[in-house]
Amino acid sequence: MPTQAVVIGVDSSTQSAKAAFIDAATGRTLAVGRAAHQVSGEKGARESDPEVWWHALREAVASGLKESGIAASSVTGIAVAGQQHGLVVLDHAGRPLRPALLWNDTRSAPQAAALTEALGGPDAWTARTGSVPVASMTAAKWQWLRENEPRTAKAAAAVRLPHDFLTERLAGVAATDPGDASGTCWYSTATGAYDPELLNLIGLDADLLPPVAPTGAARIGSLTATAADDLGLPSGIAVAAGTGDNMAAAVGLGLGGAGLLDHPVLSLGTSGTVFAATRTRPASAALAGFAAADGTYLPLACTLNCTLAVDKIASLLGLSRDTAEAGGEVVLLPYLDGERTPDLPAASGLLTGLRHSTSRQQLLGAAYEGAVVTVLRALDEVLRACGLDPTDPQAASRPLRLVGGGARGHYWVETVARLSGRPLIIPANEELVAVGAAALAAGAATGEDPVALASGWQGEAVELPPVERDMATWNRVSEVLERATPSLLA
Repeated sequence: MPTQAVVIGVDSSTQSAKAAFIDAATGRTLAVGRAAHQVSGEKGARESDPEVWWHALREAVASGLKESGIAASSVTGIAVAGQQHGLVVLDHAGRPLRPALLWNDTRSAPQAAALTEALGGPDAWTARTGSVPVASMTAAKWQWLRENEPRTAKAAAAVRLPHDFLTERLAGVAATDPGDASGTCWYSTATGAYDPELLNLIGLDADLLPPVAPTGAARIGSLTATAADDLGLPSGIAVAAGTGDNMAAAVGLGLGGAGLLDHPVLSLGTSGTVFAATRTRPASAALAGFAAADGTYLPLACTLNCTLAVDKIASLLGLSRDTAEAGGEVVLLPYLDGERTPDLPAASGLLTGLRHSTSRQQLLGAAYEGAVVTVLRALDEVLRACGLDPTDPQAASRPLRLVGGGARGHYWVETVARLSGRPLIIPANEELVAVGAAALAAGAATGEDPVALASGWQGEAVELPPVERDMATWNRVSEVLERATPSLLA
C-alpha cells in the first residue's frame, strides 16, 4: 500500500462535479477538482445529459490530481455521491436514450398525485417506502416518461439514478445503495428491497434496475482499465457503491450509527434541506423517510427554493445578497420554481404587506425570511420522526448544524439564528458531500466504518450561541403560508 493512502469522493450535483482528494489517515483535504454541469429546460422541465456528468467527473479528477500534486498511484478508492431522484434511461450499450429528468423537474406532479391515489393514499406509501410520491421522486418521473414518451420507456434496457450511472462507468458493474434507492418510491425501507407491487404499479421491470448493495461503503467492484485510462488513475482500486448527496453529507458530518444520532442539520443550497440520522424508521407523509448510507435512517424534508431563489430576488432588486434588512411587515414567499415542501409544484412567488416605506433591502430580507421559515417549519417533522418532541425545551435547544453554500453567507446565518432561536454549529469542511463520499471510498478500500472515519476527520467548527427568537416575523410568515392556497400561489 502507498505510504500516503488517498481516497476520492465525488459530489455530482445538479450544477457541477467536485472531486475531493482526501488523506485517508487524517481526513485532510488535499485538493478539490471542479467542473460544471449543464441544465436545460423551462416551464417546469429540468434536464441534463448524463454524458456531461461523466465528462465533468473526468475533468474534476484531472484537476484535483494536478492541484494536489500527489502520485496517482497513492489513490486507493473512489465513490460517487449524486443528486437524488434523477431518472436515467439507458440502451443496451449503456448509453443514455434521452437527457436525464432531474429532481427539480416538476412536470411529473400529476403522475405523483395519481400514484399516491392508486396505492390508497399517503399512509399506504409511507408504510412501504417511508415517502409519498411528489414530482421529484423517481417513480413519478418514470410514470411521466411512460405517458409522454412511451417509445423511450419501452426501449429502456436499464434504469439508473445519477450516482448509479457514474458508479457503473467506474466499475463496469451495476449497483446502487439503500440510501439513494430509498428516494425512488419503488424501494421499500420496510423490507430493504425493491417492492414488487410498486414496480408493477408503475410498469417497471425489476431486471432494469441495479442490485442494491448492503451499504454505500460496500465495495461493488474495482476501477476498470477503461475508466482508469479516462481518469488517469490506477486500475483495480476500490469502487464503493456510493449514495445520494444528502446521505453522503450525513456521513461527512459523522452522523449515523457510529457517530451522532438525532442531531438536526439544515443545508442551505439550491434547495433547503433539513435532516437527521436516526435508528427509528420514519413513516410520515410530511417528509421523505429515506434510508441512510450506513444502515440507519435519514428523515428529510426538502424545499425547492432556497439560495438560488433569494439570489434571483437580489438580482431583480439590483442588490448584493448581504445588503438585506429585516422584512418588517413584508412577507415574500420566494417559490419561483414551484415548491416541494409544502407540496405546491405549480406555485409561484407570493408578495404581500407592501407599504410606501418598504425598501428594496426589506424586500430582499423578506425573501430570506420566507425561504428560512419554509424550511424550518419542516424541521419539526424531522424531529418528530426521530422520536423527539419539537416543543420540548431540551429538543428545541439542540444545536442546528448549518451546512451548504448559504452557511458561508452572513445574512443566511443571521436569519436562521434569528428565526430558529437555536445554537448553530457551522462545520469547518465546506465540501461535506464529497467528504462523505470519500469516507465511503475509504470504507470500501479498508473495511472500516465510514461514519467512524468521518467522525475522526472533523475539523474545528464555528459554534454560535442562540439569540432571542424573532417570533413576530415567524408568526407573520407562517400565517401567510397557512392562508395561501395553491390557487393563490399558482
